[in-house]
Amino acid sequence: MKSFVTATDAQLIGVFQKGDNQALEELIRRHKDAIFTTIVFMVRDTHLAEDLFQEAFIKIIDTLRSNRYNDEGKFLSWTLRVAHNLCVDHFRKVKYIHNVGSDEKDVFEGIGDVGNFADAKLMQNQTHDKVRKMLDYLPEEQREVIVLRHFADMSFKEIAYITDTSINTALGRMRYALLNLRRLIVEKEIIL
Repeated sequence: MKSFVTATDAQLIGVFQKGDNQALEELIRRHKDAIFTTIVFMVRDTHLAEDLFQEAFIKIIDTLRSNRYNDEGKFLSWTLRVAHNLCVDHFRKVKYIHNVGSDEKDVFEGIGDVGNFADAKLMQNQTHDKVRKMLDYLPEEQREVIVLRHFADMSFKEIAYITDTSINTALGRMRYALLNLRRLIVEKEIIL
């Protein structure tokens, strides 16, 4: 078995396109958590996320096999865009509409690493659960930017690419999302 751990995404793509499926396995292993987490936060249903995750990788594999992928060193951004588009297509199919209506640091300051002690981990998990539940109240575009920025650790440039918007639009959605989260914290008296 070959070791592809140190290979770049571009190298792995090239090796896969020459017929080595182990390179694809390494690409999937490397990026599956970020892609799956993003899908879960967008659709808020683990079973649906699993289906969309598989569908995303089928599209990704088909594109790679047919040599239609244009490598610009943005494989993860591209895969997240594929996943994002599948989620949007899903919501269009079921006509899902969910409406609700400042500092980024203020809202997320309680989420940081609070240590390795059991109590601290429990508190951190409870905080993450509260934030995840609050995300359900945000409009899809705002929730999506929060998820991509804070849970998938994407830059605003990458978020703009994935969502097919301008950087200013991505920044604006983040601003409104944070304002809405701050409002929810006050209205629902949530302590992070």
